[in-house]
Amino acid sequence: MGRRARAIVAERVADAPPVDLPARATPGSACLDLAAGEEVELTPGRVTLVRTGLKLRCPPGTFLEVRPRSGLSSRGVLMVNAPGTIDRDYAGEVRVPLTYLFEGTYRIQVGDRIAQVRLVEDVPAGIRRGRVAPVAGRGGGFGSTGR
Repeated sequence: MGRRARAIVAERVADAPPVDLPARATPGSACLDLAAGEEVELTPGRVTLVRTGLKLRCPPGTFLEVRPRSGLSSRGVLMVNAPGTIDRDYAGEVRVPLTYLFEGTYRIQVGDRIAQVRLVEDVPAGIRRGRVAPVAGRGGGFGSTGR
């Protein structure tokens, strides 16, 4: 039995060029592709907040996660602060922080798919003081379990 899709509300920003609404590239895609709403030139050593031309609002009990696109990373374009979070109460334009790793520049055109968004259930949680017991056989972090 399939689950009913939940709606994300999208509003176009008045001064941005029209772009496609976020959509899945294939029926099996886990995320919705997010397009650039401006033309920019990325340069090494600089983070550029790329406009999407959209404001997004997710349903109650959820938030949006912004993720990088693997196709861009293979060309040296990285999304910094990945994954990003769009809180349910954020009402501004979505911007994607991108940087370029290689020499020269990389041009982003209006409509280029620059990131992906995923609707995530927001599970209420709190923090309480307590003891965190070690797990047998587990070392430190940052690659401690091997390659």
